[in-house]
Amino acid sequence: MVLEGSSEALCPPPSLELRPSCNKNQSSPPLGSGSQSHDALCPEDKEPIKYGELIVLGHNGSLASGDKGRRRSRLALYKRPKANGVKPDVIHNVSTPLVSKALSNKSQHSISYTLSRSHSVIVEYTHDPNTDMFQIGRSTESMIDFVVTDTASSGGGGQGQGGAGGEGGQSAQSTISRYACRIMCERSAPYTARIYAAGFDSSKNIFLGERAAKWRTSDGLMDGLTTNGVLVMHPAGEFVSEPAPGVWREISVCGNVFALRETRSAQQRGKLVENESNMLQDGSLIDLCGATLLWRTPSGLRHTPTLKQLESLRQELNAARPQCPVGFNTLAFPSLAQRATIDKKQPWVYMNCGHVHGYHNWGFRKEKAGVAAVALTGGGGTAPATTGERECPMCRGVGPYVPLWLGCEGGLYLDAGPPTHAFCPCGHVCSEKTVQGWSQIPLPHGTHAFHAACPFCGTWLTGEQGYIKLIFQGPVD
Repeated sequence: MVLEGSSEALCPPPSLELRPSCNKNQSSPPLGSGSQSHDALCPEDKEPIKYGELIVLGHNGSLASGDKGRRRSRLALYKRPKANGVKPDVIHNVSTPLVSKALSNKSQHSISYTLSRSHSVIVEYTHDPNTDMFQIGRSTESMIDFVVTDTASSGGGGQGQGGAGGEGGQSAQSTISRYACRIMCERSAPYTARIYAAGFDSSKNIFLGERAAKWRTSDGLMDGLTTNGVLVMHPAGEFVSEPAPGVWREISVCGNVFALRETRSAQQRGKLVENESNMLQDGSLIDLCGATLLWRTPSGLRHTPTLKQLESLRQELNAARPQCPVGFNTLAFPSLAQRATIDKKQPWVYMNCGHVHGYHNWGFRKEKAGVAAVALTGGGGTAPATTGERECPMCRGVGPYVPLWLGCEGGLYLDAGPPTHAFCPCGHVCSEKTVQGWSQIPLPHGTHAFHAACPFCGTWLTGEQGYIKLIFQGPVD
């Protein structure tokens, strides 16, 4: 594949030399390929060793069309039966007509940097027995372990498509690369995971063309960026104890960390950030220009609710018998599997005040509404019921009136606290700590914009805080 960008004037080193590493921040930046499944466990281990899990934001537990094989909303990375990592071995300086011959060996991993029409640098990689590699991208070819397609995001008005998921992600409009990035995991404790831009194709090659952003590093090695870039944000503190956003950075092909370019595909790279690394930590976000992934470690996931616990929380909410303060009918959150149709007992909320009601067909304020809003569903689709600006009968506050849905993806929670708050304006319900944490995180949108969004559906957050505390009416009896 050809990754477009910009080129720099480069001076060739000697024609053939051995190099220890692409990244001076680590001993050997492993790269590799191979197919990963949930059953790819080490036979000698009684319990599988999990490196971590990747969760695609905006899908709330599963893709709209269902999780199938390598195309899913969440994937756990386990230790492989055999290491498939590779590491830099030999650098060749060749004339461009010889490049095709050098890349024709499909058993040899390599990265090709085209410097000019007459000069290329090819870095060959050799097997690394100490690492496992997992590749992520839009391609459905077997070397991609996690197939990710574009997640539909909201417009500025806050009416999100909520992660319908761009299931037709193979279209020409997709901005996710076919071979977007790769994650390398150390096979021995502490099982460090690192991320690198770009992945190897079916011929085990990464090809950066003449227009690609690339350069020679201070130690004489090569590095480069992909067209739309791979952005990473590590949390500023512990993700579960003190959630606070870090700074978005760009990761290079060799795993070095750079400040962001002026726009996503600008030709000039950002400044090298030497005191930061490509090592993933609990809560690290990976943006592929079309989809954003969350990395959770096994220790971090222990603080999040399981699907069984979420179901228990739902039953506890319903057991409290919340009632509509006007109609006095008992409300009930629908089952976690029901995400496409609004139930007649579904609780609704006035987003400006947090008062929870049952659905009613009155209270419109047409002079303030202007345009009718579309009620959001739990999976991010749309429901037939439409609402405009409504006036709350309890406090007379005017604003959006939407159904409430329990957040079903436990990996997006920051704790297992009670579901007392909802994101605005979509109505996804979760714990107070979770809404507070995600409302602070600016997620990339387009080429240079950033917006806080609901992690369950991708809707841009609105209002002063981006969330609301829910006010339930208990049973009158």
